[in-house]
Amino acid sequence: MNPLAQIRQNLRTIRERYGVARIGVFGSVVRNEATAASDIDILVEFQEGEETFDHFMDLKFYLEDLLGRRTDLVIADTLKPRIRGAVLDEVVYA
Repeated sequence: MNPLAQIRQNLRTIRERYGVARIGVFGSVVRNEATAASDIDILVEFQEGEETFDHFMDLKFYLEDLLGRRTDLVIADTLKPRIRGAVLDEVVYA
């Protein structure tokens, strides 16, 4: 199963347990360029008041266990201006 499908299948848990408003995949997985060694780039937006260090780290570990691969979890509000447009154009939300 592809990473986006796995996230979609577990979306209710992700939202309720970690306070996620939106979550999506971008990068090599979306472009069909990922290899077995690739990490999975994931963009997340937390619900208001839910963006905590614990939620971030717990979500990262949950996703790595779920997907069986390293993840690069990025909070949408922290995207650097030089890459923000490219990431937002490419992201596919669950």
